[in-house]
Amino acid sequence: MEYKDYYKILGVDKNASKDEIKKRYRKLAKKYHPDTNPGDKNAEARFKEINEAYEVLGDDEKRKKYDRFGQMNFQNGMHFDPSQFGFYEFKSTHNGFSDFFNMFFGDGGIDIDDIFGGFGRTRGFPKGFSNGSMQMRGDDIEAELVITPEEAIEGREKTFSIRLGSGTRTISVRIPQGIPEGGKIKLAGQGNPGFGGGSNGDLYIVVRFREGKYKLEGNDLISKLEVYPWTAALGGEAKMQSPDGLIQVKIPSGIQTDQKIRIPGKGYGKKGGKRGDLYIQVKIVNPRHLNSEQKLLYEQLRKTAL
Repeated sequence: MEYKDYYKILGVDKNASKDEIKKRYRKLAKKYHPDTNPGDKNAEARFKEINEAYEVLGDDEKRKKYDRFGQMNFQNGMHFDPSQFGFYEFKSTHNGFSDFFNMFFGDGGIDIDDIFGGFGRTRGFPKGFSNGSMQMRGDDIEAELVITPEEAIEGREKTFSIRLGSGTRTISVRIPQGIPEGGKIKLAGQGNPGFGGGSNGDLYIVVRFREGKYKLEGNDLISKLEVYPWTAALGGEAKMQSPDGLIQVKIPSGIQTDQKIRIPGKGYGKKGGKRGDLYIQVKIVNPRHLNSEQKLLYEQLRKTAL
């Protein structure tokens, strides 16, 4: 009976983590799945071999027993003779796995623990498979959606297109109010299709922000306000839109361009919950057209500055 090097079959190191083994298994299983390779007997055989390897290496107890057995140097294609341990026959389970697997992990076979003086047997199918039926859940996928802060403040519905392996798909999604930068919206069953009747994966929409009417910095919103020179010099008031509607902003005298006026609790976040602040960034602008009186005043002002 030929020794099966399950690490070699999956193409992983003997010190590979459980996650590394799982990722490698999923990649190979998709590549050689019968649904992907209809009628290809070589792919089918490789698929069964991959499943057998993951059945052992994906299970902590089975992997531990297998590693103990491997330390006895039945490796590199060498053959194993069970009679050297006093076992002359075993009952195969006919589960599609090799005689080597059935000898130690299948129903009716011996257990590796018997060789080391112990007892016990585990059984099961790789995670994601149902009674050996080769069903596999599809992969989850991620796509980015770039929005403005005001779209998230209002909780708008967005329709956009994403390119997937199967082509371009149009998606509609409602933006949750107050979703953070990098927050994810889960669309169940919208991911990659499963194999062999397995369920679809999920689609995760990752939200990113660009500057719109507001700029988002953490949970604070930055909004720009243009004021005339005399308002900046003497102070005054101005009306402007905020996430909560129209507000009156008091302009302090002597304010300079790019200085900010803070409005507490009017920033980003869920309405009714804890929110950041709104910062009004001042930009001093001159009127595009001056009447004769304004020109005269500017001339007088210039003279006082000399």
